[in-house]
Amino acid sequence: MRHNKKINHLGRTSSHRKAMLANMACSLIIHKRIKTTLAKAKALRTYIEPLITKTKGLQTVDDKRTAQRTVFSYLQNNSAVKELFTEIGEKVASRPGGYTRILKLGSRLGDAADVCYIELVDYNANMLGEVKKEGEKKRTRRSRSKKAEAAEVAPAAE
Repeated sequence: MRHNKKINHLGRTSSHRKAMLANMACSLIIHKRIKTTLAKAKALRTYIEPLITKTKGLQTVDDKRTAQRTVFSYLQNNSAVKELFTEIGEKVASRPGGYTRILKLGSRLGDAADVCYIELVDYNANMLGEVKKEGEKKRTRRSRSKKAEAAEVAPAAE
């Protein structure tokens, strides 16, 4: 039985798994979207979502510094930590959770592993749709049916 066994070990030692997840998390933060296997993506989601949560709701400078040091202990990458706290932290401030999305792509040809994209939710322009410019109204144009045109022309002829 699998009682209290939540971690997918991914066929690796503990140190290898921690290094791999830290590297994948840095790549996801920098590139906003990475392609990987489904098992690794699910493990990465449980690894990175608490780190993103740490960037929210920091009132004082001491709180921010402490959170940055905590996140750096996981990621070991200054540029990823900086981007996480400046750009990503501001964008996800109003989101209550669920910062990542997994999009399944199918099976890999060589070993039939399930492949997917894992991405940050607020950064996929295709899913968000086009953002309407401020002050610009949306116009809808409808074509008129032939019956309506015929009904207008007939009374005018009489």
